[in-house]
Amino acid sequence: MKEITIDYALRATWQAVTKMYNEEAKEFGTTMAVGFTLLSIDPKTGTPSTALGPKMGMEATSLSRILKSMEEKGLIKRKPNPNDGRGVLIHLTDFGLEKREDSKSVVLRFNEAVKNNVTEEQLKNFFEVTETINKLIADKKVYTKDNNINK
Repeated sequence: MKEITIDYALRATWQAVTKMYNEEAKEFGTTMAVGFTLLSIDPKTGTPSTALGPKMGMEATSLSRILKSMEEKGLIKRKPNPNDGRGVLIHLTDFGLEKREDSKSVVLRFNEAVKNNVTEEQLKNFFEVTETINKLIADKKVYTKDNNINK
């Protein structure tokens, strides 16, 4: 049997998680992307629309579509940013806060299920590996001219 590559394991696992979250989100009449957005908006002070995309790792055009849909469903409202007249703050409505709690409970249930099936050491190792992968990518140490990633 061929050895599974790291990127394959990451991609296959994330696709399974995405599918699971989308199936669960259907029960609440929404999508994983909307749930993730609800969790990314500060429930008390709102979040600048320009900060939301980078916070979520999402392109502006995709986020714009999601925000428009969320606004139409009454989950969010846009308000002028009092600290920046050009900016907009995204706030959750009462309905949005309710749906945020639904999203939060789904995420916490998933986390609890994983924690109940792996040891603390396994979970710690998982987070160490993901941190290392993110650092290698951020520091541009994967694809370099000298190809020595052990620096």
